[in-house]
Amino acid sequence: MTLYYSIVFALLVAEMLAFLLLVAPVPTKFRHSVVHALSSNVLVSKMAIGLKFTFVFILVLFIDSVNRVWRVQEEIERSRLNAIAQSFQGDRGDILARKFYAQRNMYLCGFTLFLSLILNRTYSLVEKLSLKEQEVKPSGSSSDEVAKLKKQLADKERDYDILKKQSEALTNEYNRVSDELNGKGTTDKKNA
Repeated sequence: MTLYYSIVFALLVAEMLAFLLLVAPVPTKFRHSVVHALSSNVLVSKMAIGLKFTFVFILVLFIDSVNRVWRVQEEIERSRLNAIAQSFQGDRGDILARKFYAQRNMYLCGFTLFLSLILNRTYSLVEKLSLKEQEVKPSGSSSDEVAKLKKQLADKERDYDILKKQSEALTNEYNRVSDELNGKGTTDKKNA
């Protein structure tokens, strides 16, 4: 494999690792910090511009490899029509080897380009998700509505305690008056 296809393969492996790290189940705080660091870093933005030029180069390699696959396929079709080429097996093996290499290069460049599109979209979705989670989390824990509801709950609990004490006092008074009246009623019956 030539040097530039080796570089494309290394880039494909790096993309696969980046994608796995991007979709891996990691703690939310860690994900927020990584996404924030990547989105605000100047060096990362310069690397992104360099990668865009690299992907244009890979696109040119992809178009070239598709063209080579097409030319090799045409050569195979011509050799099938030519009876002399069919009898000579050495040439056929060379043609099939070139077809294999051209297809390998085409798939390598194609998968690299496709994964770069998927990686870009997945990163943008994770970044949006991270921003939305950061917006929702602070507003849910310290909002004015929650504070009002907690204050209302404390007021209701205080009112409940007051009513409970009044109810106990009223019950005690009722029992005292009831015992007093029952005591008079039994005393009156004995006297009569």
